[in-house]
Amino acid sequence: MSKPAIQITDVSFSFRVSDSGINSLREWLMRGSRGLFPAKPVLKHIDLQIEKGSCFAILGRNGSGKSTLLRVISGIITPDNGKVEVQGRIAPVLSLGAGLEPELTGYDNIRLLCTLMGFRPKEIRFFMPQIAQFSELSESDLRMQVKRYSTGMMARLTFSIAVASQPDILIIDEVLAVGDAGFQEKCYRRIREINQQGATIIFVSHSIHDVLMLCNQACVMNDGRITFFGDVKDSCDIYTRQFQT
Repeated sequence: MSKPAIQITDVSFSFRVSDSGINSLREWLMRGSRGLFPAKPVLKHIDLQIEKGSCFAILGRNGSGKSTLLRVISGIITPDNGKVEVQGRIAPVLSLGAGLEPELTGYDNIRLLCTLMGFRPKEIRFFMPQIAQFSELSESDLRMQVKRYSTGMMARLTFSIAVASQPDILIIDEVLAVGDAGFQEKCYRRIREINQQGATIIFVSHSIHDVLMLCNQACVMNDGRITFFGDVKDSCDIYTRQFQT
């Protein structure tokens, strides 16, 4: 029996926050405080298994821990305890503009992110025109510094880079919500295509319509815990009822 795409075992994570009016570590050190910033638990003993080839939704209110969990899966954040096992290459499309260098041009960001994803120079040259074409950004747009991009342009560039090749695991965190309807539909077609070719999709969205359209399994998070795991329609019903209490 093959291993799951993602196996998460007893994962917890806390942010350190200041509740004393101290806004930075430097200020804390200058004041000579000997205490530690108090910990704010964000993920609490998460156990989750996502099978290869599934299209899996993570639902929950803002602040429930969804985005932090995606960052743990992507390897951006190291959990305080527990274990995360990932089978294959991850292509994350996280918060808007995540990974983009604002001082670089669109083309330079394509080269940079593709390099970080493990592409060889020959592969980058091959995928460059495909990324540009999929993004629908003009030549002048791609030669412009990303800091001058609109939110929609950043979403187009980030998603286009992530789906340039066939990733083993594609992680999408709400960023498609800022795109126009035409580009969103194009992205959803590409997500379905990647999934049909065997990739695992992890999808976070507040749109019940999109979750039901794309996903075949889901979980619901609340206050840093997974409170339900199973059928996508049941998950959507439970998530929706959270706003009726």
